[in-house]
Amino acid sequence: MGIVTATESGPVFDPVCPTTMLPFRIGDKWTAMIVICLEPGPRRFGELLVPLRTITRKVLSETLRAMERDGMVVRREFPANPPHVEYELTPLGRSLLTLIDAARDWCRTHLPELIEARESYRPR
Repeated sequence: MGIVTATESGPVFDPVCPTTMLPFRIGDKWTAMIVICLEPGPRRFGELLVPLRTITRKVLSETLRAMERDGMVVRREFPANPPHVEYELTPLGRSLLTLIDAARDWCRTHLPELIEARESYRPR
C-alpha cells in the first residue's frame, strides 16, 4: 500500500492512504482546543463552553461526537438529579497533546512571520 505516487502533474494519493483517516484537519482549531481543555481531567459540556467562548453549542456537540467516534474522548452519563454528562480524554486523545505542543512551538517561533505575511497579502 503506497501513500503517494509521484506523477508528472504532482502527487497522487492512494485511496487507502492512512492520512484520509486523520481525526482532524490541521486547521481544525476546535479539536485541538477541546483536547487542551480536557488535559487536566474530565469536564462537563457547560464547563467546556466557558474557555471556548466563541464556539456554538451545536459545533461543540458535533466536535465532541466526532472525537468520541474516533476514540479521542469518552462520554460518561451520570444519573444524578439533574442528570449530567462528562467528557474525558482517552489515552489516544491524550496522545494528541504531543502534536499540539509541537504546533504551539511552531507558532511561537513563526508567529511574527505569519502575521507579516497575512498583513502584506493582497488578493488577486
